[in-house]
Amino acid sequence: MISVLCGFLTAFAVAMILLPLNIKLSGKLHAGQPILSYVDNHKSKSGTPTMGGASIVLALLTALAYTKAGRTSIVIAVVTAGYALIGFIDDFIKVKYKNNKGLSALQKIIFQVLLAVIVSVYAYYDPDVGSVVYAPFAPVPIELGRFAPVYFIFIFSAFTNSVNLTDGLDGLAASVTASNSLFCCAIMAIAFAAGVLTGESIAEMMILCAALCGALIAFLCYNTHPAKIFMGDTGSMALGGFLACIAVLGKMSLSMLLIGVMYIITSLSVIVQVIAFKLTGKRVLKMAPLHHHFERSGVFEGKITVIYTLVTIVCGIVTTVLMLVLY
Repeated sequence: MISVLCGFLTAFAVAMILLPLNIKLSGKLHAGQPILSYVDNHKSKSGTPTMGGASIVLALLTALAYTKAGRTSIVIAVVTAGYALIGFIDDFIKVKYKNNKGLSALQKIIFQVLLAVIVSVYAYYDPDVGSVVYAPFAPVPIELGRFAPVYFIFIFSAFTNSVNLTDGLDGLAASVTASNSLFCCAIMAIAFAAGVLTGESIAEMMILCAALCGALIAFLCYNTHPAKIFMGDTGSMALGGFLACIAVLGKMSLSMLLIGVMYIITSLSVIVQVIAFKLTGKRVLKMAPLHHHFERSGVFEGKITVIYTLVTIVCGIVTTVLMLVLY
C-alpha cells in the first residue's frame, strides 16, 4: 500500500514539474493544436499547446521505480509508450502541416492492431494471464479458450479508440480516465485481498494505476477549462493502451468495461451517428461524439465534464460493491 501511495505522489509531482516545461516548449516550437473546421465553437482554442500526453507518460513511467521493474510492469510501460508513439506521430503531422487530419484512419488502425496483436498473443501464452477473465457479476472465472486473443485485440481497439474519441473537451478525457484508473486500482486490491488474483504483477499494476491517477490529476491543473495544454493523441492513445493493458493482464476487462461506460457511450454515439446518416441521410445527434451534441445543445463544457466524471465514479462504486459482495 505504501508503494501505491508513493507511485501516486511521485507521478503527480513529476507531472507538475514537467507540464509547465511542456507548455513553454510547445509555445517556442509553435506546437499548437489545430481545430477541425466544423468544430467552429472551439476556434478560440486553436493554437493551444498540445502533446501534453508526453508529460503524463513520462510521469507514469517514474512509478516503475516502485514496481521493481517486473515483467508485467515492463510490458505495460512498453505498450503504453508504443501507443504514445503512434499518437505522437499523429500529433506531429497535425502540428507540422497545420491541419487536424494527422495519420489516416487506415494508418492508425494498422499500427494499433499490430501492437494489439503482439501484446494479446503474449497475454494468451503468459501463464499468469492465459484465457481467463473475471467479472463483477459472476462468482466464477470465465474461460475464453482460443477466443481469448481475439477478445484481447477487441479490448485494445475499444479502449484506445474510445479514449481518443472522449478527448474532445477541456478536462474530459483526463477526468474520466483518472476516475477509471482509481477504481481499477480498487477492484484489483479487492481481488488480490480475496485471493482471486495473485502474484507480484497485481501489485505492480496497482502502483501503475495509482501513478496514472496522480499524473492525470496534475494534468487537470492545466487542462481544465480554459485549457492551457491539450494531451493530444500522444496522451489519449497512451491512456487507452494503458487501460487496455491493465484490463487484459489483470484479467479484469469486464469490470473495467463497466467502469468505463462513458467510453462505451461515446463510441456508440459515433457509430449510431454514422450508420443513421448513411442509411437515412439524417443525423441523430447535432454532432458526434455525444459530448459535442450536449455542447451544441447549450450545455457548458465544464458541466459536461463533471457529469461524465460523476457517472464514471458511480459506475466505479457499483463495480467495487459488486466485487466486494462476490469476492
